[in-house]
Amino acid sequence: MTVELPKGRPPSIRDVARLSGVSHQTVSRVLNNHPSIKASTKARVLQVMEELQYRPNRAARALSRGRSRTIGILSASSDQYGPASSIAAIQNAAREAGYYVNTANLVSGDRASIEEALNHLMLQAVEGIVVIAPQVRVFDVLEQLSIDVPYVTLQSTGRLDDHALSVDQIAGARLATRHLIDLGHRNIYHLAGPQDWIEAEARMRGFLDEMGARDVPTTAPILGDWTADFGYHAGRELLRVRDFTAIFSSNDQMALGLIHAAREAGLDVPGDLSVVGFDDIPEAAHFWPPLTTVRQDFPELGRRCIALLLRSLGGEAEGYPGTIVPELIVRASTAPPSF
Repeated sequence: MTVELPKGRPPSIRDVARLSGVSHQTVSRVLNNHPSIKASTKARVLQVMEELQYRPNRAARALSRGRSRTIGILSASSDQYGPASSIAAIQNAAREAGYYVNTANLVSGDRASIEEALNHLMLQAVEGIVVIAPQVRVFDVLEQLSIDVPYVTLQSTGRLDDHALSVDQIAGARLATRHLIDLGHRNIYHLAGPQDWIEAEARMRGFLDEMGARDVPTTAPILGDWTADFGYHAGRELLRVRDFTAIFSSNDQMALGLIHAAREAGLDVPGDLSVVGFDDIPEAAHFWPPLTTVRQDFPELGRRCIALLLRSLGGEAEGYPGTIVPELIVRASTAPPSF
């Protein structure tokens, strides 16, 4: 089918209706996934929309229905693997539920930046907000603000837990530490993330809890910055003494740097040193050796997040438990100690 419209004019809902042989009300019902529309009618309307490259005006639809079907994401540190994967998972889950997503990235964690980002989302008439803010200081400000739409946070701080949905970082860190202890390691170091990150604090706590529960002596965790460069330089310094047989790194990138430092020092991983990471980034299976790590189920996190938010918006979906337990993925970077 060839469709022609007057030049310079974008297609309208009435153009779609005329060329589909239906009323504009029927086209509207197709756009809103109304259950009364026959499959054949829906297919015909969608085909015309595709031919016309028709895109509904979201602002106009929001005004006519009093709803925007838009969810906002308030994001900080979206350049890191965890937050970026969370955003992608939420976008996919929202799209499957028939919602648009608008993301506002925080310039900083101060009150002015958060208010500016929230105002941006409110101007888009968002119906709910997902907060992906790994730093504690963002939640300090968020707790003081009054948000007049439902919202869900992807980090548990102990203060906003009625809104929280999260991966159990403590349980994941305990899995990683337990794996090393079960292999026979007793001299285990922890390379932690930045001090103001909620996940870094939780993973450090999980490491210390498991070491304490198994009565294994601990040394003070080393505070890192998530980068492979830091892992490499920290590894070079630590290996000057080499009073440990295993390291649990708070993320995979720092683990990569540690392995690099060990190889450069002439050590074998895992023969001389076992390394465990966290996150299971796509490259983790292709490190040399492939990295034992803790996998977070980001697609499931996205689905649960959207389901929880939709429940808050009016019972459109069932809620889910607020915490997801991660999985330990055992690969070749860990083995029993050689001495």
